[in-house]
Formats: sequence, structure tokens, C-alpha cells
Amino acid sequence: MFSFPRNCFKYCASFFRRNVPNETILSTLSFCHKFQDPNEKNLHKICFSNHTHKFDRFLFQINTSYTQFPVPFAPFSFSYSTKAPSRSYRRRARNRLLKSSKPTLDQAQFQLALSQLPPRFTTEELCSVISQQDHPLVCLELFHWASQQPRFRHDVSTYHVTIKKLGAAKMFQEMDDIVNQLLAVPLIGSEALYNTVIYYFTQARKLTRAVNVFKHMKSGRNLVSCYRPSIRTYNILFAAFLGRGSNSYINHVYMETIRCLFRQMVNDGIKPDIFSLNSMIKGYVLSLHVNDALRIFHQMGVVYDCQPNALTYDCLVYGLCAQGRTNNAKELCYEMKTKGYVPGSKSYNSLVNSLALGGEIEEAVNYLWEMTDKQRSADFITYRTVLDEICRRGTIQEGKSFLQLLQEKDLVDGHAYRKLLYVLEDDYGDSVSRNMGTQWADLTQALYIPILLSL
Repeated sequence: MFSFPRNCFKYCASFFRRNVPNETILSTLSFCHKFQDPNEKNLHKICFSNHTHKFDRFLFQINTSYTQFPVPFAPFSFSYSTKAPSRSYRRRARNRLLKSSKPTLDQAQFQLALSQLPPRFTTEELCSVISQQDHPLVCLELFHWASQQPRFRHDVSTYHVTIKKLGAAKMFQEMDDIVNQLLAVPLIGSEALYNTVIYYFTQARKLTRAVNVFKHMKSGRNLVSCYRPSIRTYNILFAAFLGRGSNSYINHVYMETIRCLFRQMVNDGIKPDIFSLNSMIKGYVLSLHVNDALRIFHQMGVVYDCQPNALTYDCLVYGLCAQGRTNNAKELCYEMKTKGYVPGSKSYNSLVNSLALGGEIEEAVNYLWEMTDKQRSADFITYRTVLDEICRRGTIQEGKSFLQLLQEKDLVDGHAYRKLLYVLEDDYGDSVSRNMGTQWADLTQALYIPILLSL
């Protein structure tokens, strides 16, 4: 199949007669297969519909006596791509789908809501009517309609209830427009209103917009007002930055922002609470800075006058076990239990896995039984790790006994038991066969060697 230069292939429409019995219209693909090499000097002749025509490499035309309908000529064959669509294409397709599935305004319900407002309504009456609506589009239309009425100005309550309705319905674009109107109006706002805006922006993964609203709260023109950032504002931002993913590199990048926010909060005279300190510890653990997390842990009672809770110990035990510092993890786990806290499933699973991989099989099994007694569930990876280490450091029979004990205590269901049994057979089945073969060979030699010597 030869190729043509781009934008240089010219052709004319081909016309054929309709309902002629002796003429057959060939398909475009079969017509293209009749082309020969265009590098030949002579023009080629193509026999088509009992007529002989000449074919030029850049210009062709099929002449017939009757012209009733055209047949386009397409010499190129296009194949469908097997590559996955790009991220930008998926985003555009998702946006088009959201726009096409966008709900429409219910005019009847909107008129019913308007009938509930008196002629000279106040902001309290409008806020009450908006809060009673179930459809966010009706709330948005009521807000816009009230903005066009003479002698009416929105206040904090109307902005707040409208933004809450739109944010709960995930209509973030419409909410963004209302927020832009709010920021353009001076001396209107409250701490609860801006915290709601920041929260819904973080839910929409618009962290840039959330940070811009946070900066607006700290701007110079708001020094007179009473809507400066509070501990609640910082905690919302901490939770948003910590929820960006489980990748340690991503957490390391966002940890610098969390550290700056925490330092700024302390410099502004805001006392950190247990949520803020746990956020710092969790961020350090996820970004693999366990020593910094321990530093915050030791400063909690001395510097910040805040005692650690169960979540604090769980994060630290998990981080220490992830770095193989099992002894420190056991000390923290013991301290946690002396204070009356029960370790969580994440702490127990990480501790059992770390002990098993470190060769302390008996202690790992003891923590596993303690875990089940405290009504904490172990995952499949923990059971498999302990089973592998028992078989690798002990015997296959000990592994089977451990698996049988798990089934008797009803710690694994049938599906998990079969998976563990398959792992046992696939990983250690050949070794069992080799051991049985060696034992049988030794027994054979012990029986037949005396007979051979007697001969």
C-alpha cells in the first residue's frame, strides 16, 4: 500500500448508474487494493464495471453516462487506537458529562418558595425559606432573585446557608461564584462562614482556593473584624493536606506546608489541641520522619499541656514498626496499655508483622492472640507473614498446626483459610516432598545394605 503526501491528494466525486444489472459497485477497500505501484512511469488501467478507465496518481475520475448518486473515495484505512485516553481527555469528558447531566430548575417549586416570602422580607426570613428547600438549584435561584430586589442586601446568614446547601450538593462551581461575591463585599463574614467555605473547598480538592480564603481571613483589612483564623480553621487545613494520598513522597512535600501552618498558628497565639498535635505526628510518620514525630510526642505534655491519646500511640507504633524499631514500638505499646488505652488494629498488625519478620515468632504469636482477645481484627497479610515465618524457621507441621488453630478459633473464614492453605502448599509443598523422599531413601538403604553385605 503506497502513501500520498499530506493535503496533495485531489479527487473528484464518482458517479454510477442506479439499478443497472450488469454493473457492480465495488467497495472502497476493494477498489484501493487494485492500485499498483505509483512509481511506474506509465498510467495504469483499471477494469471497473465493464469499462476501462485510466488512473492518475493524484487525480482520477470515473466517467459514466448517468449521474444519480456519488460514491466517495477514501484510499486510507484508519484503525482505532488501543492506547488509554489521556488524563486531560478524561477530565474534559467528565466535565462534559457533568454539564449534560446537570439538573434543571423546578419552576413550580421555585414559585412556591417565592410565595412564602412577604413583600418586604428580611434576611432572617430569606434564610429560613432557603434552609427549608431540598433542591440546591431552588436555593441558588432564591439567592440570585433576592440580590436583584431593591433595598435588600445579603448578610452573613444568607451567604452561609446558601454555601452550605451548594457545598452539600457538590455544586462547587456555583458555590465558587457565591464565594467570589462574598469576598468582593467588604466587612461581611464570620469565622464559621469562612470555615465552611474552606471545608467545602477541601472536599472539592481545591486546595488553592481554600488557601486563598485562609489568606483573606488573615489579611490586613480583617484585623478589625472578628473572623480571624481559629484552631478549627487550621485543623481543617491539616486534615486536607494529610488526606492527599498514601505516597510517602507526596506526604513529604505536603509536610513542609503543614509545618509552616503549625508554626504560624503557634506564632499567632493559638494553642494547639490534640487534633493539631496528632496531625503533626501523623504527617511526620507518613513522611518517614519518625524522630520528629517523637519530638512532638515528648513536647505534648511539657510545652503544649496536652496529653496524648490512643491515636497518638497508634501512629507512633506504626511508624516505629515501619522502620524496624521493634523494641521502641513495644515500649510505647506497653506505656499505652498502662494508661488504659487499647492499641488499635493498625498498631497490632504492624507490631506482629515486625516481630515475625525480625525472627521473634513466639512473641509475634503472643501479640496475635492478645490482639484477638482485645477484639481487634488481624488482616490477611498478618496471618500470611506469621505463617511464612513459622514454616521458614520451623517445620511445615508447625505451620499446619497454626493454620488449624486459626480455623478452630474462627479467626479466618473459609476463603481466607483456603488461600493460606494454597500458600502453604505452593511455597513449601516441594520441600515436604523432598523430605519425604529423603526419609524413604534412608529407610531403603537401612533395609537393603545388610542384605547386600550378607551376599
